Amino acid sequence: MSELSDFGYRQELKRSLRLRDLLVYGLIFMVPIAPFAIFGVVFNASKGMVPLTYVIGLVAMVFTALSYREMSRAFPVAGSVYTYAGRGIAPWVGFLAGWAILLDYLLVPTLLYVTGAAALGTVLPAVPQWLWVVVFVALNTAVNLAGIETTAQVNRWFLIVELVVLAIFVAAAVIAVSARGAWSFTPFFNATEFSPGLVFAALSVAVLSFLGFDAISTQSEEVQGGPRVVGRATMVSLCLVAVLFIVQTWLAALLVPGTTEFVGQDATNQAFYQVAGLAAGPWLTVLVAVVSALAAAVANSLVAQNATARLLFSMARDRTLPPFLAHVNEKRRVPERAVLLVAAVSLILGIFFVGQIEFLSTLVNFGALFAFLMLHVSVAVYHLIKLRQRTFGMHLVVPLIGFVIIGYVLWNADPDAKIGGLVWLAIGLVVILIRTLTRRPITLPDL
Repeated sequence: MSELSDFGYRQELKRSLRLRDLLVYGLIFMVPIAPFAIFGVVFNASKGMVPLTYVIGLVAMVFTALSYREMSRAFPVAGSVYTYAGRGIAPWVGFLAGWAILLDYLLVPTLLYVTGAAALGTVLPAVPQWLWVVVFVALNTAVNLAGIETTAQVNRWFLIVELVVLAIFVAAAVIAVSARGAWSFTPFFNATEFSPGLVFAALSVAVLSFLGFDAISTQSEEVQGGPRVVGRATMVSLCLVAVLFIVQTWLAALLVPGTTEFVGQDATNQAFYQVAGLAAGPWLTVLVAVVSALAAAVANSLVAQNATARLLFSMARDRTLPPFLAHVNEKRRVPERAVLLVAAVSLILGIFFVGQIEFLSTLVNFGALFAFLMLHVSVAVYHLIKLRQRTFGMHLVVPLIGFVIIGYVLWNADPDAKIGGLVWLAIGLVVILIRTLTRRPITLPDL
């Protein structure tokens, strides 16, 4: 088994996480009730075929999860796709992949705070949504600065609450649908509305719900039991959460038969909460909205801030980002400056983008999807070219299928998101060019 020192690093973060902690971490990051927040957006984009969108999303993400598993075993380092592309292909490619997924990781906490504020706006419309953003940022930063064990403990409690509320919604929805005799598989396939482009355009938003299994790899330097634990947690958490997504969105779609669109931004953002009210009354609307807000803006953003800080720490440690971000608190073993930077960025952007869930969703996905493309390429290059292995099934066929699916989803993404994402990538390429011209090329330890 490779040690951290084999890659030119020393152990600075605390190894205290086990398989169950990583599973909880992945589930919390993906959020078992994630569709609550973006149900309306995906519903409109897919013309009501939300569960079909999540089925395709699972297939797409399985190939990406397999690639993450292979690279996490080869390089058990905290940098995720930044490390995998950097060591699997070349350091500058790793920087570009890390730069791309930074767009995802830096904006994910912002999106979650905005989503949580919108959900609470359903219950307490008199409270300004920007104020909720401030409260959420302060709370999560305090927990993450306390240490990884505190974060893991809070994650476990939040997961229990989310699963209980999801069970309540499922039970209420099953009773309501049965009473109406409204059982149907139309949400899985509506021949009148279906087209591949339509579903893949919806998938470019729905894939947001799956983002999080990839972040498990950022905990590689804090896990016990070796790199195989990371790969196992990645696959299991993805499959578990996908089943939950498919069931809850199918039931929600059955509660609004014949509908293919929610009209207006507020109706779209609050669609699931209103659907919950149709199942059991206003009390379920309130319960679902409050728990969805806490799940997104506290639990999910807590691990998002944690993962982003680890990525910043890893890149700063290699001096591809300002070195001061690599500082680790000696007592709590936490990259505290990186945590504080993420908090500051989230606070500023969260206040600025209040209410703009759809745009943030598509922009976040661009960074993640582009990084996934780089991940698939790194699997093939590292194993087949650098190591000269002949494992064509796992290291050529799997990443190739994953690359094609992710590429197609990215191609069908929102045009504004693609423009914003390409501008972000262009900035990263300029950084690489400047460093090359000034004879400070991007390098990695022991390479």
